[in-house]
Parts: sequence; structure tokens; C-alpha cells
Amino acid sequence: MKIYHLIQNQFLPITIQAAWDFFSSPTNLARITPPHMRFKIVYISGNGSPMYAGQVMRYKIGILPGVTSDWMTEITHVHEPVYFVDDQVFGPYALWHHEHRFKEVAGGVEMTDEIHYAIPYGIIGRLANWLFVDNQVKKIFEYREEIIRNIFAVTKTPLRQHV
Repeated sequence: MKIYHLIQNQFLPITIQAAWDFFSSPTNLARITPPHMRFKIVYISGNGSPMYAGQVMRYKIGILPGVTSDWMTEITHVHEPVYFVDDQVFGPYALWHHEHRFKEVAGGVEMTDEIHYAIPYGIIGRLANWLFVDNQVKKIFEYREEIIRNIFAVTKTPLRQHV
């Protein structure tokens, strides 16, 4: 299985606690997901209480025009306000591992998203990643970058690395 890797850093002119409060709230995920994905939260364990290791969330997402998928993630690690990790339990990927890290820096917080993902179906999945999935994942995080920039009035250019 081929595993793909994306790292995105973004500066936020806010406190680490404000960053944590915003990004650890599952309800904010819909705000930073592109509208064409038709993202809808179906269920959050713990009645939406503060994030905790073991919390599961179920969503419906549009993966292609006219095609939706069920997606379930579990919060596997939480170290407030430094990082949390969500892993796909089931969904459109063979693997989805997303680390969210927050680091205090001069004037605010450096937020880092690091994603490892794999596409099912062997060589067909690799071809799909080359044709469109890789670009879709990049566009999701480019959209988030822009929305987050607007929400927090960010003016610095983020650093991005795709491996």
C-alpha cells in the first residue's frame, strides 16, 4: 500500500488556547471544509463534550459529484493544547491519519496539519491518487488555509510541504 504524506503549517495571530478551542471543536470542521464536499456531521460521541481520546465522529461527505460516503474517525490522542490525532475508522481511504499540532511562537501560534493517507484498490488507487485524489486533498487544505486566514485575519503566508 502506497502511503501519501502532506504537511501544512499556518501562522495564527491568536493564543494557543484560542487555537485549541477552535480546532478541537468538531462543529467547526464544517466551517473549514469546502462546500462542494457537502460535509455533514451525523454523530459525535460524548454529546459534543470537550474532545477526548476515544471520541468518535461520523460524517457524510461528497467524494465525487453525486457520490457520498460515510466516514467515521476516532480521536486517538489528545494532549491539550499541544496536539490531537484523528484516525479513520472507516471511510473513503484505506488509511487516514491526521495530526493537528499547535506551537506558541512570537505573536501567535504555528498550527501544523500532518496527514498520512492511502487509497484502496492497489494500482487503481495509485492511479486515482495521481489523477485526482492528491489534488483534492491539497485543495481541501488550501481551502482551509484561506478560510482560517479570514477567520483569524492572518496575513502571513503559510509553509507547505507535500511528500
